[in-house]
Amino acid sequence: MIHVITCDPFGVVRRGIREILAEAVDVRLSAEAASAEELKRLLRTTECDVLLLELSLPGRSGLDVLADLVEAESPVRVLIHSGEPERQYAVRCLRAGAHGFLSKAADPRLLVTAVRMVGQGQKYLSPEATQLLADTIARPDAETSPHHLLSNRELETLVRIASGKTLADIAREFMLSPKTVNVYRMRVREKLHLSNDAALTAYAIRNHLI
Repeated sequence: MIHVITCDPFGVVRRGIREILAEAVDVRLSAEAASAEELKRLLRTTECDVLLLELSLPGRSGLDVLADLVEAESPVRVLIHSGEPERQYAVRCLRAGAHGFLSKAADPRLLVTAVRMVGQGQKYLSPEATQLLADTIARPDAETSPHHLLSNRELETLVRIASGKTLADIAREFMLSPKTVNVYRMRVREKLHLSNDAALTAYAIRNHLI
């Protein structure tokens, strides 16, 4: 039996995952969390083989959670299940220690397949993400784009600004102050050598970040 914990801020998503996994006789959803803090408490007391982890969480991001688990040498295998762009995050997540990446835009039937593969110690990537990984290996220079130098939170901020969200919107989503989000925005501008949000948006579109 593969024991799963899911961490996603949206109840409707957790419900969908619950219904899909219920159809698999060899998979058991042990618990659900809506935030990194709630997940931290659950992992202390609940059996977990595979963690289904959303990247966009209130407060600490999914990548922060992943980094904590890797640093602690946790035996839990992490399958990123996210609405963030696969093109920009799949390889980054694998390099950070994840065992797989499944986009929320993928066929829901792939969820059980991905959980089984990760639960058995294998890696799971979609065909598109596999091609991205192959391209990265074949062309190391592709990783020299300026946005690859951004921290995880800076990249998340860039994507949201380029998608039209205000600082207040982003602050509510991240559970941070608008002032803190503005610091991330200014760091992004500095690292990418861009002067305003319009330039950030143009950069994101040009580099397929949105």
